[in-house]
Amino acid sequence: MPPSNQSLFRRKTIAAILQNPPADHDGHAPGGLERHLTVRDLTALGIAAIIGAGIFSTIGKASLDGGPAVSLLFVFTAVACAFSALCYAQFAATVPVSGSAYTYAYTSFGELAAWIIGWALIMEYAVGNIVVAISWSDYFTGLLDGVGLHIPTYLSTGTQTAYQGYHAVLDLMLANKPLTEASAAQLANYKLWNEAPLLFGDWHLVVDLPAFVITVLITALVYVGIKESKTASNILVLLKLIVVFVVIAVGAFYVQPANWTPFAPNGVGGVLKGVSAVFFAYIGFDAISTTAEECKNPQRDLPKAMMYALIICTVLYVIITLVLTGMVSYKELGVGDPLSFVFAKVGLSKLSGLVAVSAVFAMASVLLVFQLGQPRIWLTMSRDGLLPKVFSKVHPRFHTPSFSTIVTGFFVAVPALLLNMDLVVDLTSIGTLFAFALVCGGILIIDPYGRSEARFKVPYINGQFLVPLLLLVTAVLLFVYNREQMNDFFRLAAFGEGYEGFRHQIPMLVFLLFCGALAVLSFRKKLSLLPVLGLLINLYLMTQLGIANWTMFFIWLLLGLVIYFGYGYKHSKLGQAKREQLS
Repeated sequence: MPPSNQSLFRRKTIAAILQNPPADHDGHAPGGLERHLTVRDLTALGIAAIIGAGIFSTIGKASLDGGPAVSLLFVFTAVACAFSALCYAQFAATVPVSGSAYTYAYTSFGELAAWIIGWALIMEYAVGNIVVAISWSDYFTGLLDGVGLHIPTYLSTGTQTAYQGYHAVLDLMLANKPLTEASAAQLANYKLWNEAPLLFGDWHLVVDLPAFVITVLITALVYVGIKESKTASNILVLLKLIVVFVVIAVGAFYVQPANWTPFAPNGVGGVLKGVSAVFFAYIGFDAISTTAEECKNPQRDLPKAMMYALIICTVLYVIITLVLTGMVSYKELGVGDPLSFVFAKVGLSKLSGLVAVSAVFAMASVLLVFQLGQPRIWLTMSRDGLLPKVFSKVHPRFHTPSFSTIVTGFFVAVPALLLNMDLVVDLTSIGTLFAFALVCGGILIIDPYGRSEARFKVPYINGQFLVPLLLLVTAVLLFVYNREQMNDFFRLAAFGEGYEGFRHQIPMLVFLLFCGALAVLSFRKKLSLLPVLGLLINLYLMTQLGIANWTMFFIWLLLGLVIYFGYGYKHSKLGQAKREQLS
């Protein structure tokens, strides 16, 4: 019998969750996890996740596109995250169990939405960690080269990267085209592929071994306990904060205000071009909520830690961006290691080396937090019956989700060994934004008027008139100050360049329709303003990630739906309980 709408949107009640603390299938209660984390530890985990690849890598490309004005993009993105953080904080205070946005969606939108967001979070954490592992490897091998230790290139390059470079050059040769058409990287990879050792006769040994090894080591640390993980996280965060403060203090003396002019050389479009890179810097703060069952006082400490981490990191990001773009022209920042680059550029080679060392620690801390978060989401999904029972197995000695942790390590370590990271940053961002949007929407369902008795709740501001007014003012400002881009949008949306031009406007067209519907709903239902703004901002940011990423995101979700209807729907404990009630 096909599933009914009612069964697809069955919801877990908050009262039932609070009355029945989670237990894994071996009977450990509550869930077999141990409570060790304080607000300081949680804040450190948030900082560990946020200050990582964004500040040491992707911030350079964002600065190249947006100029010094990219600092405002960090503020804008932080505001978007702040609305989401408030909603996360209320959910954490209301439902203090593992699972993050997955659990929150289960209590608000129902089972199907919970599965979709849980599946999206798999992409957020696992795929995001592949990026971090590969970035860590680049910094680590560069650091070793700087002290005279060299890892063979065939052991520090992903198989896919070398293979693609080899075939790009080979195709030119077969077409009798000059090799000057190939990039230096492609030529280097062609040579690498040809000279790499062969295994089993014809298998070229080209792998990113450092990325694999660091993932295995971090996974082992996460496996042996939350107490050990928090100690490592606190130490790594302290080290990288010291380096960030040194960078700011020293870099300030080399700032030339003339480099801040023009402030936004490529206009609003140029600034927003860096939205995925900038947002990638913030995706970690929601990982704090996955550790709810290991907090000493989750209802009090989780909301505080989320806001503390967000505020601290935003201030540091804005200052760092202004220092970077003040030290050198934004045109020179399109490099993979912008912090090291600017200090080498002004003759501070020793400080450049210190930044490279700190980047290694920073990336490792991001890996740690993400490897910590993913298994706890799988554990919660397994408790609900949507994944096999083995995923909720808790180690009797270490009190960690043992099987889920091992699977998470495998999902990250093997791809990091073999793949490159094209499109990965945007894919991670779209999954995170989707989670944030659902959490904001969830608050509008469980507490649209701020009447919750939770220890923390989103302040209620009546959005009846404010939501339509803000949307109207935004539309007017866009027409006044960004008319050319608006005209281009409507021309393409009207098939001005055929379907190829139109399809890239589809996400924005859907968003505009959603804005209209939400404005009407806010007016009629007097919805809370802050969750509505969080929902709109997150959905808007999703429209900026390109149709290719949306396509891949939907393919990923379709694969998840196949698994849900093939296994999760039938084994859902909530579904089984309701079927027993009816029988």
